[in-house]
Amino acid sequence: MSSQRLFNVAVVGATGAVGEQIIRLLAERHFPVNELKLLSSARSAGKTVRFRDREVTVREAKPESFEGVDIALFSAGGDVSRKLVPEAVARGAVCIDNTSAFRMDPEVPLIVPEVNIDKISEHKGIIANPNCSTIQMVVALKPLYDRFGISRIIVSTYQAVSGAGAKAIAELLRQTKDALEQKEVKPDVLPVASLPVKHQIAFNAIPQIDKFTDNGFTFEEMKMVNETKKIMGDDSIQVTATCVRIPVIYGHSESVYVELKNDFDIEEVRSLLASAPGVVLEDDPQTQTYPLATNAAGKLETFVGRVRRDLYNPRAVNMWIVSDNLLKGAAWNAVQIAEYIAIGQHE
Repeated sequence: MSSQRLFNVAVVGATGAVGEQIIRLLAERHFPVNELKLLSSARSAGKTVRFRDREVTVREAKPESFEGVDIALFSAGGDVSRKLVPEAVARGAVCIDNTSAFRMDPEVPLIVPEVNIDKISEHKGIIANPNCSTIQMVVALKPLYDRFGISRIIVSTYQAVSGAGAKAIAELLRQTKDALEQKEVKPDVLPVASLPVKHQIAFNAIPQIDKFTDNGFTFEEMKMVNETKKIMGDDSIQVTATCVRIPVIYGHSESVYVELKNDFDIEEVRSLLASAPGVVLEDDPQTQTYPLATNAAGKLETFVGRVRRDLYNPRAVNMWIVSDNLLKGAAWNAVQIAEYIAIGQHE
């Protein structure tokens, strides 16, 4: 991308887990950066972060911070995005937002490059990055949707604590140590920091991510339902999700049952998955080969395995999908979108 024009880029939430990965990817991918602005809360302002061969000072994010910015990547929480994204757009920036603030806004495209990059041209200054658990699922299901059609999806997720932030990672490590030393385990972050009841995550599985809605599903589960329909451009797909937090640090895993609209050959399904962009097929029962969070951590791809026809519905497939929730589930998807914007503006 070296022959392209250079862009003034802002990263909001620069000191958070996703922000750190965005900065690393911008450097590793040789993104055509002219000036890099690293923005955060007042609490983190003043820190320095290394980008390529220099130190960049983190500044407090304010409306005027976006003067002259071409592309702004937001990963600082929904409240910050709702406040500052419109300010950045008003100053001419294209905003890629990694929060839920704008995902279901009908004026805002919800983009997974391997699935619906054609929608990127519809943006009016804001492009939304989907939820991490939704991204990896639709990347894997897109080739099957295109070939056979999809009528129903039932997904159970096994989600890493890093999705709940640095405090949740620290809590898992502390609780694990305390439990192994037979000390009292005191939960104070999960499942939801802002709710009064807390549960142990070490050596446990918590069937709640985010708050509950009136229908008995959590907001995380409803994100998977609604975002899948929007990304696929098909409101007829029936999606049922159960989202579970497990004691893993990096990498979300998903057990997915998908009903196709047409008959299929299972070897064709495997072939479609193996050749799909962004997907790595790891599927050999003979050698016990299947995706693992420990192997997916730190990688950009989405890994798929345990692919098999359902025993009772001949048009249904079961599979196991794993990806790094901070990378494809967040930072990498956002940087991919930024690359498409840069290429489009260069042309």
